[in-house]
Amino acid sequence: MNGEQAPKTLIEAIRYFSDQDVCVAFVASLRWPDGPVCPSCEGTGHSYLKTRRIWKCKACKHQFSVKVGTIFEDSPIPLDKWLAAIWLIANSKNGISSHELGRSIGLTQKSSWFVLHRVRLAMQYGFGKFSGEVEIDETFIGGLAKNMHKDVRRKKITGTGGLNKSIVMGFKQRGGELRGKIIDGKRDRLVMQQHVRDEVELGSAVYTDSHGSYVGLEGDFDHETVEHAEFYVNGRVHVNGIENFWSLLKRGLKGTYVQVAPGHLFRYLDERVFAYNKRKLSDFDRFGLVLSQVAGRRLTYDVLTGKRLQGGLS
Repeated sequence: MNGEQAPKTLIEAIRYFSDQDVCVAFVASLRWPDGPVCPSCEGTGHSYLKTRRIWKCKACKHQFSVKVGTIFEDSPIPLDKWLAAIWLIANSKNGISSHELGRSIGLTQKSSWFVLHRVRLAMQYGFGKFSGEVEIDETFIGGLAKNMHKDVRRKKITGTGGLNKSIVMGFKQRGGELRGKIIDGKRDRLVMQQHVRDEVELGSAVYTDSHGSYVGLEGDFDHETVEHAEFYVNGRVHVNGIENFWSLLKRGLKGTYVQVAPGHLFRYLDERVFAYNKRKLSDFDRFGLVLSQVAGRRLTYDVLTGKRLQGGLS
């Protein structure tokens, strides 16, 4: 598809992908640029059964569709709805709820919720270590104190504001991308500093707030801190970039999704990180990037809901 043919808006995308044959051809071209490959024997010789929109491998006689081995596998939802859903999810600035997605493309809320999580899986992508100048900060994600029992609220008021909340740690390379990760356990020095070493090249300039968890990074990094009780910016020393992302993340979680289960938080984080990092792409390019990553990623409903572990263990 050349630049002139590519849909630029949602309505153009819906019109373009209204034909199931066009959908299959488009997904196949992204998945197999050199032609379909049999998922069973990796053979490249095949015949296409047009009435069923599947291929038949000439070597092992295995029949396969473009959905096999992707987030679409075993889904009765037609590809035109899947592609419309991916367009909506990839290009929503503050996220889209399962209720809204279902109303938009004609699915139940339960099916839309499952679709959303499978698309979020396709939004995951790998990073190398950050270098240069890197901002590091953490935030807490969880319920509002006003909605909690008075005894729990009292504990929060007396200084343990992160109690029973999820810790999200963020890294932002100046002039580059951002990543976020859920931190298991407490915000202690050993845990936090190990994450910094895992994500940032030694010798890089790292900027943090004055929290005690970061004390001691000076031996491996050019570490400078900003004391928020006194100022938020001291020349190049600040964490305003990552704090801006926290604001966007929480706006989406509270405004769009309202309530997020801790066990699913990492998926919502993946979605918001993708949206932030790819914000300068066109709508079609963001859509195409997600679609190019659907292969090799399966998520069953049992795994998603915790009835079965990834890998088939009950």
